[in-house]
Amino acid sequence: MLRYRLPPGHTHPMTDVIGELVTLDADAVSVRGRDGSLVQVAAERVVALKPLGPKPIRTSEIRALEAAAADGWPGVEREWIDGWQLRFGHGFTGRANSAAPLEPGASTTPETLARICDRYTARGLTPTLSLPDRLGTAPAGWTSYNESAVIAADISNLVLREGDSAITVTAEPTAGWLTSLHYQGRAAPRGAAEVASAIHEGTLGFGMLGAGEVGSGTIAVGRAAVTTAPDGRRWVGLTSLWVSPEHRRNGLGTLMCGELVRWGRERGATHAYLQVAVDNTVALALYRDLGFVDHHHYRYARPDS
Repeated sequence: MLRYRLPPGHTHPMTDVIGELVTLDADAVSVRGRDGSLVQVAAERVVALKPLGPKPIRTSEIRALEAAAADGWPGVEREWIDGWQLRFGHGFTGRANSAAPLEPGASTTPETLARICDRYTARGLTPTLSLPDRLGTAPAGWTSYNESAVIAADISNLVLREGDSAITVTAEPTAGWLTSLHYQGRAAPRGAAEVASAIHEGTLGFGMLGAGEVGSGTIAVGRAAVTTAPDGRRWVGLTSLWVSPEHRRNGLGTLMCGELVRWGRERGATHAYLQVAVDNTVALALYRDLGFVDHHHYRYARPDS
């Protein structure tokens, strides 16, 4: 927040501008306002300059982003039970095989939880709840585990490279892309390709760097899903990011993220998000360096045995 004195003749002596600090030196201060305009003020006219904390995230914004993310990684089947969205995806990833309370007032009665458990047990899956901040907590008799951070960015605040790129983005995953698909440090299990290729009312892009031959040549991969949240905001979600071990720490993960965000922007996305385990400090640092900030957390819960 910049407060500065106005020249003589104005109806009031001072005014404020809130926005991004662009320059600060002995001569002047420049702030880019929320409307995109640049305000430059001579140093002698500055009354106060102070940082503001991040804008508080509303519960409705958490629910909206969770809905967009669920559409971006929906599993291969899904259904609704008493305000919970149940996703089923051959057991590949927690996101595609858990129930989330996406509707306000989602029921947590024993009867509702029993119905949710029955649906997962019938498919040979462990009943699992996905519980975002403020939307749900582990019911009695359930244990929480595997906390993840959802980090997000306004794409207009990100610095994205322009021009041609060595990264290819296709509408379908290539054989080389699928060979490079990993889960929890291991090759992805059977059924993973169907889960990775699924989306609900959105657009998918599969990024790849390298020759893409099966079993060799692929250097980095990533997946982008553009979906629209219930509040109308259009998101691009990045998942399945992987760089071959011999090419890590060379900026290729940053390159892949940037290119997939740019791809999403070209398809109408205004915001981007990633979901990262809270103990993956290396990945979180990389994404925060790109300009992503904390939005909310979620964790899983399963019945006590």
